[in-house]
Amino acid sequence: MDEETEQARRLAAEAEAARIQSETEDAKSDPAVQEEWIRQSNLIYGGLAAAGLVVVQPFLTTSPLDLAATICVVAFAVSIPLLAALLVLNRQEAFRRQVSRSHLVSVAKAAAEGSAFVGLTAAFWHISTIAGITFLAVGIFAVGVHSAGYTKLEYDGNFRSRFSRRKPPAR
Repeated sequence: MDEETEQARRLAAEAEAARIQSETEDAKSDPAVQEEWIRQSNLIYGGLAAAGLVVVQPFLTTSPLDLAATICVVAFAVSIPLLAALLVLNRQEAFRRQVSRSHLVSVAKAAAEGSAFVGLTAAFWHISTIAGITFLAVGIFAVGVHSAGYTKLEYDGNFRSRFSRRKPPAR
């Protein structure tokens, strides 16, 4: 392949990436998309907090804890308060009909969800090493399944037609 063809392909790929990024930014500002993100977040945060409370409960009266149980309890000690704060924040986001763009909130989301996953993995590991490894592997696979499905649904060839075009401001 000659250099000109390669340059043309690279420019076409960069233009396509810029188009997708622009469409993604348009989608992020769509109130309906933001409301759906808030609903999904409520489901995720509530489910993880409830799972954490159920999983940690037996360890309240057990002493001493093995390593897996200790990791489970500490992970949920991190995630449960963060998940509760994120649930309350989601109520405010729903009221304002927009999602927060705070970097601190993004860090809290990652920490809450990540530590809940670690806590659940450790809980399964405490019960059975095979169960812990299985949960870890299938959990990682499930993230891939969700990502692939989400990407296919949201970023297919008809993506642009789902959103009204913004009119440029009048001068």
